[in-house]
Amino acid sequence: MNQNEINSVVVIGAGPVGLSAAAHLLARNIQPIVIEKGSAVGSAISQWGHIRVFSPWKYVIDQQLRVILENNGWQAPDPDGLPTGHDIVEQYLQPAASTPELTKVIKLQTEVIAVSKHAHAKSFSKERNQALFSVHIKHSDGTTEVILTQAVIDASGTWSNPNPIGLDGLPVPGEIMNKDAIRYGLPDVVGRDKNDYASKRVLVLGGGHSAINIALELLKLQKLHPETKVVWGLRTNQLDKLLGGGINDELPARQALGNAAKNAVNNDQLELLAPFAIEKITRTSSGLAISATVAGQVQFIEVDRIIVAAGFRPDINILRELRLDLDSIVEAPAALAPLIDPNLHSCGTVPPHGYRELAHPDEHFFIVGMKAYGRAPTFLMLTGYEQVRSIAAKLAGDNEAAARVELVLPKTGVCSSERNDSDCCRSNTIADETSCCG
Repeated sequence: MNQNEINSVVVIGAGPVGLSAAAHLLARNIQPIVIEKGSAVGSAISQWGHIRVFSPWKYVIDQQLRVILENNGWQAPDPDGLPTGHDIVEQYLQPAASTPELTKVIKLQTEVIAVSKHAHAKSFSKERNQALFSVHIKHSDGTTEVILTQAVIDASGTWSNPNPIGLDGLPVPGEIMNKDAIRYGLPDVVGRDKNDYASKRVLVLGGGHSAINIALELLKLQKLHPETKVVWGLRTNQLDKLLGGGINDELPARQALGNAAKNAVNNDQLELLAPFAIEKITRTSSGLAISATVAGQVQFIEVDRIIVAAGFRPDINILRELRLDLDSIVEAPAALAPLIDPNLHSCGTVPPHGYRELAHPDEHFFIVGMKAYGRAPTFLMLTGYEQVRSIAAKLAGDNEAAARVELVLPKTGVCSSERNDSDCCRSNTIADETSCCG
């Protein structure tokens, strides 16, 4: 520990939002320390690097990070081009991390294992706000260290904590025992992981665009390996809502993906089971026997592989000793949760927000990026960039800039709600024409 650490801000995670946070802090003459448990920046994105994102480059690049990059001779990709995850890492994050400004502030292969207030357990209140944060880290050789810092920005994301199969939020019987035949997230079914799925019976679980993408990729694999069988299980029978957006969606790639999935279902290329709920998984000599209900009726199917694309949830274990204000449903900051709770509405776009909506009782601690959305499914990188811009301004004492909104987001699909405009959100903390509360 040294004085430079005390006067710094620890940023957890070296993904797009984490590096954006570092750039905005540097612009405010605040020293960041970026802690990344992977061996390179963007390590989580690299795991789904084969996927092409919906957002074009103009919605992927943070403007403050762009300044650092261009000052070092970087040329931006075509603003209207659609990058893959690998493109984002190789053409954006890695060049940024290699700049003189950022390379010296990033600690790779270092994991944050806990965050607290120095000499203050969660239950100890006296002079708590004056106490520094203590960030406990573990290096690749297993040794541990404590960094004392004035503020912490958690941009660690949710990728490493996928939701299990059970509708109750828990693994179903047989899920853990048969984990060798179950994948979570976005496997590369036509590339790196092809041998796991070619000529196999594959069940895809999930009601979002990730599940659609996997199912369509499996249909491509089916053309090369006709014995491949694809079954898509949705928890709810709301296919039209999922594939909606149409001309209202300013992200055309997402609209095209939805249309392709709808055509595959209508043309009987893709077997759809909805509403679908797995009750039990049993290993047999010929595969995995699935006991499930389909539209309330008991049904038994047998598959070889299961891909679970049922979303992710934040890991808040490392934050156990902090005083947080998290919504009990979405596990997002309480002021943000009403705008993203899928029980209330399905807004594709959440209005820009900053430090006020992300604040917690332990001052100067913030959860940002995908992790700030808790269990909610929709997130745009631009939203995370606006979050950290506001937070950096606040930490620098520029309250006017911190409160200002500097972002206009694209509309991303139909915003629908079963409630009327007056009660579609649990609060009216933020509202504009892009939200169903507007």
